Parts: sequence; C-alpha cells; structure tokens
Amino acid sequence: MKNTPTLESFNNLYDVIKKLRAPDGCPWDREQTPETMCGDLLEEVYEVIDAIKEKDDAHLMEELGDVYLVVTMISYMKEQEGNFTIKQVLDGVSEKLIRRHPHVFADSDASDSKEVLKQWEQIKVEVEGRKPKKSILDKVSKGLPPLERSFQLQRKAAKVGFDWPDIQKVWDKVHEEIEEVREVETDNRDHLREEIGDLLFSVVNVSRFMGIDPAEALHECNAKFSSRFSYIEKRMKEKNLELNPENFNEMDQLWNESKSK
Repeated sequence: MKNTPTLESFNNLYDVIKKLRAPDGCPWDREQTPETMCGDLLEEVYEVIDAIKEKDDAHLMEELGDVYLVVTMISYMKEQEGNFTIKQVLDGVSEKLIRRHPHVFADSDASDSKEVLKQWEQIKVEVEGRKPKKSILDKVSKGLPPLERSFQLQRKAAKVGFDWPDIQKVWDKVHEEIEEVREVETDNRDHLREEIGDLLFSVVNVSRFMGIDPAEALHECNAKFSSRFSYIEKRMKEKNLELNPENFNEMDQLWNESKSK
C-alpha cells in the first residue's frame, strides 16, 4: 500500500500511543483501561458535537483528534491484551462498509435512502447471520445516555402507532406525573425514584411532540445556566461577597440581572 500522508499521520499517532503505554511511557496512560476511558470517550464525542453546532472548524479539528486518540488508545489496549489488533478493527469496518453497500461496490440496486436502510438490515440478518431483533425497541442502544434513549424509544414506538392522539393528552400526563411525585413520601426512595423517572419520561414526550430534541434543549439550558451563574460569581467577587446561603437574595438579584446582560 502506498505510504500516503494520511497513512503516515495515523502511523505517527499509533507510535505515540505505543510509547505512552510502554513501560518507560506515561504512568497515567499505562494505568488506563477500556473501562476507565468510557467517560473520556463520551465527553470527547459531546465536545465534537459542540464544535459542529458552533460551526467552529478549528475547534472541531482539535476535538475530532481527541476522539481519534481515545478510540485508538482503547483499540491498542485490546491489542496489548492479545484480544484483537488495531489492524483488525480498521479492516473490519472497511469490510463491513463494502459488504453493506452492494449498491456502491457490487450490482445491487438501492435508489433511495429508504431502500438503502432496508437493504442494510437485510444484510445484517441474511449475510452476517445476526439474529433479527425481537422488538423494534431493541434497535435503540442501551448504551445511550438515559435522556437520549427515552427520546429514541418513544420515537420507535410512535412510528408503529403507539402514541398519544394529541399534545393535550401529553400535557395531562405531565401534570398527572407531577402530582404523583408530590404524593410520594420522601423517605420512600425507590418509589420516589420511579415517579421522578415517569415525570422525566413524560417531559421528553412533550419535547418529542413539539419536534424538539430534549438532549439539545437541555444542553442549551445547561450552557445558559453556566453563563448566568458565572455572571453571579463575577459580580459577587466585585462586591466582596461570598457565595453562601446567607447571600441568596443578593445572588438571586444578580441572577435576574444576568438575564438582561
């Protein structure tokens, strides 16, 4: 294979990771396992999404590099264990792409996206020998964060007609769940956890009905909260006041002030 600049760059990354994991490498990197890297992988993916939404290509380039780093690091850990190699990972995904795109690499005919997806599922079962899903909900990954998984579960069920007839019924369900949370004794933690889960699930339903991705909405809300709270911290420092319950009224006033800023 021709040693292209891209191949050279990947080889450099591979060599750097090998050095970091070597006996004379970095103590922190040597201590990591696939399990300890799960949080890093999730965080880096979200940072990529942030950069895409911000349309910041310089930031996106950096964050995509971090994803490559974490993915390659985890793959190399498995290579060190003798379970599989990075070459097998890369060969496997290339072969899968070719196998699942016969309309591009062979003589199959799939004229639109709907046909492509249908063919994709058939190949998984008929060619790769995967068991058909027992439930349409099995297609929703259990590895998704809970908020995103709730949204996807509801979407799958709605596609086959299991859905509320109108938005008013959804609002009624939200109010019903709020009252049920209120009625639970606070020392009954299991019941309280269950009812709060029902409430959050019903709020996700409202979001879905209105065509809003709840994860994106919450992400924007988190950013807004962080910005306003940073304003409070800055102004309290200027006033030589501490952040504590005794100064809540002052902080609350600054919170309202931050909305106009």
